[in-house]
Order: sequence, then structure tokens, then C-alpha cells
Amino acid sequence: MDQPTPQPDPSESEAQPVVCARCGKESPGGAPPTWTCSVENGTREYFCVECARANLRSIEGRLDSSWW
Repeated sequence: MDQPTPQPDPSESEAQPVVCARCGKESPGGAPPTWTCSVENGTREYFCVECARANLRSIEGRLDSSWW
């Protein structure tokens, strides 16, 4: 409880490019806050705004992206 919070290493803070798992759209500076993140089979996948909106009901129903 009284331990200081570790600070992130500045060399690791460079955002990696993120690719939409559905359409392949790239975001070079990391995932924007408007993108959707999903963990499927232990793998983190990101979906762009357009793909997330097109499949909103399936995402809310927690269906794996292979179903939509």
C-alpha cells in the first residue's frame, strides 16, 4: 500500500501501429479511443469505428468476430 507507483519507461511509450482485425485499416499512433478492443482466444484485437458500428449488435452480444 505504501509502495510508490512505478513510472513507465519513456523508451517503451512509443505507440505501436494498430491494425483493424476486420478490414485492415491502420492507425500508426496506436489505437484511438474510438476504436473497440476485444480479447478473443487470449489475443487482443482492435476494430476501427466503421467495423465496430457495422457489427455493434454482435459485439454487445459478446460473439467472437468469427461469427460476424
